[in-house]
Amino acid sequence: MARYPHTDQEQIALSEMLDRILNKGAVIIGEATISVANVDLIYVSLRVLVSSLDTALRSVEVHPEEPP
Repeated sequence: MARYPHTDQEQIALSEMLDRILNKGAVIIGEATISVANVDLIYVSLRVLVSSLDTALRSVEVHPEEPP
């Protein structure tokens, strides 16, 4: 059995991956609820946009009518 079974797939360096994310942008969405005895006490919703400033400004120019 091969030691690295996914060696036939393209492997990229961390810097290349970061460059791709900053050029295209990525959205990370998460939610968490803290409850006690089936009573929701705290609800947290998180939305994070990861991109370069240039990419974000280009996106606003392309879709100006959409609310943020």
